[in-house]
Amino acid sequence: MAKVKICETVLRDAHQSLIATRMTTNDMLPALELLDDVGYHSLEVWGGATFDSCLRFLNEDPWERLRKIRKTCKNTKLQMLFRGQNILGYRHYPDDVVEYFVQKSLANGIDIIRIFDALNDPRNLETAVKATIKEGGHVQASLSYTISPVHNNEYFANFAKNLEEMGANSICIKDMAGLLKPYSAYELVKAIKSNCNLPVELHTHYTTGLASMTAIKAVEAGCDIIDTAISPLAMGTSQMPTEALVASLQDTEYDTGLDLKKLDAVAVHFTKLREKYLETTLLDPKVLSVNVKTLLYQVPGGMYSNLISQLKAQGKSDKLDEVLEEVPLVRKDAGYPPLVTPTSQIVGTQAVMNVLSGERYKMVSNEFKALVRGEYGKTPAEIDADFRRQIIGDEEPITCRPADLIEPELPKIREKLKDIAIQDEDILSYALFDQVAMKFFDYRAMQILNLDGEAGDKELNVHPV
Repeated sequence: MAKVKICETVLRDAHQSLIATRMTTNDMLPALELLDDVGYHSLEVWGGATFDSCLRFLNEDPWERLRKIRKTCKNTKLQMLFRGQNILGYRHYPDDVVEYFVQKSLANGIDIIRIFDALNDPRNLETAVKATIKEGGHVQASLSYTISPVHNNEYFANFAKNLEEMGANSICIKDMAGLLKPYSAYELVKAIKSNCNLPVELHTHYTTGLASMTAIKAVEAGCDIIDTAISPLAMGTSQMPTEALVASLQDTEYDTGLDLKKLDAVAVHFTKLREKYLETTLLDPKVLSVNVKTLLYQVPGGMYSNLISQLKAQGKSDKLDEVLEEVPLVRKDAGYPPLVTPTSQIVGTQAVMNVLSGERYKMVSNEFKALVRGEYGKTPAEIDADFRRQIIGDEEPITCRPADLIEPELPKIREKLKDIAIQDEDILSYALFDQVAMKFFDYRAMQILNLDGEAGDKELNVHPV
């Protein structure tokens, strides 16, 4: 057994999970040399919600953030999270946008692209996988882990083999809700390893309190890489602490070889940030606790807090338990999709509507109709024909690869931004988040012209969630 490798998530998923992705680039910069010196397998620095958050809340260019990290981190591979045909947004984008985004991500410094699909529909991964291979990047294809009557070790092992045949360089078990239990992890890793010949990485969350035990059993089964977060931004809805896993595996056949003193130097910086986030209420202590509701209802931490805020806005916080009981029922009706962006929001919102309207599916969101129609891809289980008719009437469901129905968009966007864009990457920022990007472009133009003075500086402060 080779030594276990570590992917550090503090610059992406750790702060996405704990402070709604509000860590600024300036907060990161002082720690970059320390992180690069540790000897990690990789640093997860980009993708997921970081792109949206940079533009929408922090008045930052996400591309410039990536370039700054790459400039300093010269020894460690950089990786990102990529939502297949959804890229980093919330809808399916045409192939030309997916291909160009992959090209520019790698050109700006990314080495490893972790590609996943919320439904585990391989058709939604094809374009991103092919584009990454073409550009010479490392394809880490992901299994969105969940529990249901149709999801078992055989299902995931076969999916892993499918991904290997597509050209993946490694496999990630993406356990976004922290549902993977220790002994289940052991069996799952064994099943995947017996069915394909690729390195396996485990990404899980501490939400249910299982992550550390799950990681150890995964390692014993042959898992090659584990995602962890430096301790000040670990646990709760984040990952297990990096230092804890490193110490646990010291002097064993799995020894990571990482130096706890170097990790401590990294922790010192992020401890100061943690204190700042607590003071500014960016970090809510609630997200640091174990949430057993996740094990009972398979609701990821982010989805749980989303449901609370939706009900609070309606003055119906007392309905939370009813909504939590409704979520698995809606998920079953919708063909057991894994609950990860965007399906977690779609299923969660529909569960809220079912409870608050007093009648199931009396009101149906457009996104839920789209899911049932097949716009997001093929669901893991077939949707009952009568239920489909109830939701979309006599409309024909989509059975082809959804992106085959989307026209190319880059030429129109290039024309629209010909007098606005100051870099090629602006085309992609607009393609994903048009109105948000335009607002940022206006802000950036004012900054360049020094027209907004102190008001602009104030906008750059940390924004509460």
